[in-house]
Order: sequence, then structure tokens, then C-alpha cells
Amino acid sequence: MSCGAKKRAAKRKNKAQTEQVSKRTAPEINREKEVSKDVSTTKSTDKPETPKKSTASITDNYIYEYAEIAMEEMKLYGIPASITLAQGILESGSGQGELCLKSNNHFGIKCKDWEGGKVYHDDDEKGECFRKYKDPKYSFRDHSLFLANRGRYAFLFDLDPDDYKAWAYGLKKAGYATDPKYPVKLISLIERYNLTHYDNEVLRKSNLKARKGKTFGKTYTVRKGDTLYSISRRFNLSVSELKRINRLKGDVIKIGQELRVK
Repeated sequence: MSCGAKKRAAKRKNKAQTEQVSKRTAPEINREKEVSKDVSTTKSTDKPETPKKSTASITDNYIYEYAEIAMEEMKLYGIPASITLAQGILESGSGQGELCLKSNNHFGIKCKDWEGGKVYHDDDEKGECFRKYKDPKYSFRDHSLFLANRGRYAFLFDLDPDDYKAWAYGLKKAGYATDPKYPVKLISLIERYNLTHYDNEVLRKSNLKARKGKTFGKTYTVRKGDTLYSISRRFNLSVSELKRINRLKGDVIKIGQELRVK
């Protein structure tokens, strides 16, 4: 009898618990599920997410940063932007080379005929003097002037502005670099990173897709009373630069003569 009473009491207790659970409302059950879900979510986000690495390479970033400057230099001086960028990539290690980092010198130009800042760096010889710039844009401008103001590079400016291969081999011929593979390296970079895109952009915008034998840029017709000095001042050039871009051996000019002034 006592055993049977205990069983009946246990059944009544279990039934009461079941009824209590069954009386819980749907909102109460849903709240418990939400709490459980929140706890689960909190645990899964305890660790910080790993930052995604940039898919762009150092060289891609270099091109992105300096392409506009190279294009502007092409507009002003006629040097293909593709050549300028390829030389910058090669000479500066895509901006990461020791010389570039401490001097903003992107083209390895040494101190000869230079009165600006200087740094010393091991190159062909130990402790050679290199030009130092406050900003990379001045390095790009000096590169343009370096080529434009030296007679040994003058023949390059008679080449098509979109003939990057001729420019690459021309730079080697003129003695810009001692590396026999220098032209091949430039061409490889230009083709790998499609740098001719920037040449085409300049030529398209400026409508100056000149061919050999045609003028790249602005010209001026000599008038009565003009001198090389007066013309150079008018167009913000030096007399030597005006003579160089027109291949003038002397100072004599004639009325009606057409001169390049840009």
C-alpha cells in the first residue's frame, strides 16, 4: 500500500510539472530561444576578425600614386608616361628602395651639376652622391629636365611619343644606365602593368598623337625684332633649352622661321 501511494504521488508530481511547462506561453519560449541565440553569437565574435589583406601589389600602388604625375610630365615634355613610370619602378624599387626612402630620388640621378640637397649612397662605387628632393614630384620633374636639357638625349624627342620600345633602347644607347638588360626590363614592366594606357590617355586628351617628323607641342613663328632671348622669356624657357629642342647650333634665327616652344 505504501509503495503504491508513493508511485501515485510521483505520478501526480510529474503531471503537475508537465502541466506547468505546457502552460508556458509562446513568447516566453521565444525569449529563451533569443537569449540562447544571443549567447551563442557573443561567443562566436569574441575573437577579432582578421583584417583583409590588400590585393594590390607594391608596384600597383606605386603606379596608382604616381601615374598622374607621369602623365603631366608627358604633356609638358613629351616623355612617354609609360617610360617614366617604368624607370621609376625599376630605379626606386617601386618606391621602397633605400635611396628613394631617404631622398625621394626615384630615378637614381646623381649629384653632377646639382646645387640642391644631397645624400650619399653605395651604387657603382661606395658613398656616391645622389640628389635629394623634398617631395617625389620634384624628382619626376628633375627626371624630365635631366633628359630634356642634355644633348645626348635629344634624339629621343624625335621618336613617336607612343613608341615605348624605341625609347627604352634609346635610353640605353644614350648611356642612361650601364645594365645591358635595361631596355628589356623597362619593356617588361610596361607590358606587364599595361603602362601604355597612360600614354594613350595623354595622347587622346591632348590630341597630340604625333608621328616622326611632326611637332609634338606648340610652335612659334619668328617675327621682326625677335631674338632667342626674347622668345625664350615669352615662353618661360632658357635660351639653351630653346636651342636644344630646335636643334639650333648658333644664335641666328630668321623671320618666318617656326620654332618649337614647348
